Parts: sequence; C-alpha cells; structure tokens
Amino acid sequence: MNSLPKSRPGLKLNVNPSTLQPGMTTQVDPLEAQLRGFGNIQSADLKLVNELGAGNGGVVSKVIHIPTQIVMARKVIPIENNPTIRKNIMTELNTLKKCQSEYIVSSYGAFIDEGNVSICMEFMDVGSLDRISKLGPIPEQIIGSILDSVLRGLVYLYEIHRIIHRDIKPSNILFNSFGQVKICDFGVSRQLTNSIANSFVGTSSYMAPERIQGTDYTVHSDVWSLGLTIIELATGKFPYPSNALTFFELLELIVSGEPPSLPQSFSPDFRDIISKW
Repeated sequence: MNSLPKSRPGLKLNVNPSTLQPGMTTQVDPLEAQLRGFGNIQSADLKLVNELGAGNGGVVSKVIHIPTQIVMARKVIPIENNPTIRKNIMTELNTLKKCQSEYIVSSYGAFIDEGNVSICMEFMDVGSLDRISKLGPIPEQIIGSILDSVLRGLVYLYEIHRIIHRDIKPSNILFNSFGQVKICDFGVSRQLTNSIANSFVGTSSYMAPERIQGTDYTVHSDVWSLGLTIIELATGKFPYPSNALTFFELLELIVSGEPPSLPQSFSPDFRDIISKW
C-alpha cells in the first residue's frame, strides 16, 4: 500500500505586503485579506491529477502540491459579489483554520484565483461513504467504527468550537486506505445556491423534521441526519422511498411520518441505538 503524503508544518504564511505610493489609500477585500493568512499555496504550485466530482458548490480535484509533493484535494468555489455568500465562505475558511482533529478533514490553505476560491484539503483516497454505500450494505461492525469516528468529530466541533455541522450525509463523510473516517464540508456548497428551493434539494432529504418546518439548527439536527445516514449504510438504500415521491411529498413524509428504523435482521443492540436517534 502506498503511503499518502502527510501534513507538513512547512506550509506557513509568507506574504509580500502590497506597496502603495505616498498618499494612496486602498480598501482591502475582507475575504482576500483572510485568505492571505491561510497557508502559502498558489495555483501555479498545483499539478492537476484528475477531477473527483462537481456540484452546486464547485469542482473538487485531486492535485499534487509541487514544492512539497503533498497529495491534496482542491475544492474550487465560484464567488460572487453577494455579501452573504462571501461571508459564508469566510465562515467556512475560519472554521477550517481552527479545526485540528483526526476526525475532521484537515486543510492546507486557500487562495483566490480567476474569481474563484480554492480550498486545498487533505486527500482521502477511498472517497465518500456515498460512493462506498452504492456497492451494497456495510456490515454492522464497520458501521460501528464509522459511527464512532463521526460522533467524535461532531462532538469536537460542538464542544471545542460550538459549531453545528448542518449537512451530515454520506457524501460528507470520507474514508482513506488507512481506515480513517473524517467529516468534511461545513456547508459552503449549500450556501452558494441562489434560491431557497435549490438550497433544499438533495440536502433536505437528510434534514430533521423540525428543520424542514423552519426552526433553527440544533445538535439534534445533526443527530437526525446521522441516524438516516447510518440506516442507509446498513441497508444499502435511503430510508425513505424518495424515488416514488415528489420532492414535496418526501418533505411531508419526513415531517409527519414515522421515523425510519432498521429491519429485524439486525442485532437488537444496533436496532436499539438507531431507535433512540
């Protein structure tokens, strides 16, 4: 097995301050100013290996940081002049800088290039649980390890940084070939969608009933989403019959229907854990 390059302490801030003529003034873009303090990575330092995926939040690619030969995942996010969108990007960047946990995908740095924000993150070579679960149900013992890692990551986010993830689902839980499980994506991709309707598509399938009804996010929102994720991993399919329902019928079922549960074929202890979710 080839070892992936690990994080190195050499990626530090190395900023050349802007030079102004006497009497000149400038207004610094808060987002750009924040990026200056986040790593020492430039687009020219990155060699594209292949594209990993794309969505509303932009494109994620596997890249190599040429100066250090570290393998990274680069997420390219289109930015706009919308102050709310830019604020949300800054919030995620600030979160990424603060988080130091073996259960959270680490970040090497970020920069602005051609009107996009690029965030360079730890590369998880196996991929997301969304991709793995499409191969079929995952055994209980493995799910137990996944659940332990995700819960530790969520507890770290909340107890240390008072952060609620708000978007737990299989595609935001990543695996590597060392068996490590880590949480990624703190919601920038969801925030980048421009309409209220679009912001619900997809992610809302894992939203807690109270969130669909418009109440604020709480820790319980993440717990509900994780419960649905675990059921999906265990059974190999999404807990609700989403293909047979329209979008709004699915939301209505989540709000007013009985919470999903595991079949009797699973162990009593496992079913008991999920039933308490």
